[in-house]
Amino acid sequence: MPAKPTTVPQYLAALPKDRRDALQAVRRVIRDNIDSGFKEGIQYGFPGYFVPHSVYPQGYHCDPTEPLPFVGIASQKNHMGLYLFCIYTSADEKKRFVDAWKATGKKLDMGASCVRFKKIEDVPLDVLAKTIKRIKLKKFIASYEASLTPKQQAAREKAAKKK
Repeated sequence: MPAKPTTVPQYLAALPKDRRDALQAVRRVIRDNIDSGFKEGIQYGFPGYFVPHSVYPQGYHCDPTEPLPFVGIASQKNHMGLYLFCIYTSADEKKRFVDAWKATGKKLDMGASCVRFKKIEDVPLDVLAKTIKRIKLKKFIASYEASLTPKQQAAREKAAKKK
């Protein structure tokens, strides 16, 4: 069994050419438009963009050892995925994204925050670019914190006291 990739270039190099090309195109759009405070790396086994612990020490409430996720891209068995946690925490951002995508006439196959696609031509890259560019680091953290339930907030505070 091959070793799991530890870098984004390793992850992409292991993909078939068509998927590598598609995810590299999405990666370019993300990197060209993301706010400077986010970092790129492997998160949950695939390329991700996240708020590093040096900026947001609390990390992700589901697993505080993980940095707060923002966007992820992955090659799955039957599709490629674009994981937009950045719109999951804001109903307004999600609506804006969905409306903009649908306005292009391209089919949107989306779960709560995961957009599934088979080929790069299915993705309106300009919509993705505008979404990523619009959501700044501080705005994203504020939106994330506002989305936490009182129970999630209490659990985070309890975990912080143990440190």
